[in-house]
Amino acid sequence: MALRFEGYVIVSADGCLTDEHHVQPVALRNKADHRFFIDGLRRADLVVHGRNSGDSDPQSITRRRVIVTHAVEALAAHPDIENAVLWNPGGASIEDAAALFDISNGTAAIIGGPAVFALFFGRYDVFWLSRAARVELPGGDGVFPGVPARTPDDILRGTGLSPSETIVLDATKDISVTAWRRSGADQTSG
Repeated sequence: MALRFEGYVIVSADGCLTDEHHVQPVALRNKADHRFFIDGLRRADLVVHGRNSGDSDPQSITRRRVIVTHAVEALAAHPDIENAVLWNPGGASIEDAAALFDISNGTAAIIGGPAVFALFFGRYDVFWLSRAARVELPGGDGVFPGVPARTPDDILRGTGLSPSETIVLDATKDISVTAWRRSGADQTSG
């Protein structure tokens, strides 16, 4: 068995995850979506993110984390976070990073940012794309490289994923999450 990769993000209707100031606006913060996100992280064996991403959960310090950076040659213990490893994808594989935690199978939750999400294109088993349909963020940062010129849906489809089930998380704010799955991927998570 190998690592299973699951992506998690909430975006605006125009596919952005931050505003023009590179900050996630309050309009994208939703209790139901956050609960869905944290539940996914709690099921994961490993969390992968960039230096500006995180999960804002009090239990995050107990999670095994891989933080993507170019500040190390390959792999290094994080100097300030006990359960974290610094990983340069140019010097080691994600499997090498996971092995430092004695993980060779299980689930890796990928939580961004855009360049980190792109590292796993072609490897996701499922990508949980939450969307706040009433929020627009002109000038914001696209969730993936190439957004907003292309939609997140077009990019996910181009990596071999197809939309599966959609769950309404907050009907009053028009927030839902769609599971984008690889053909044949296990559908028991989420």
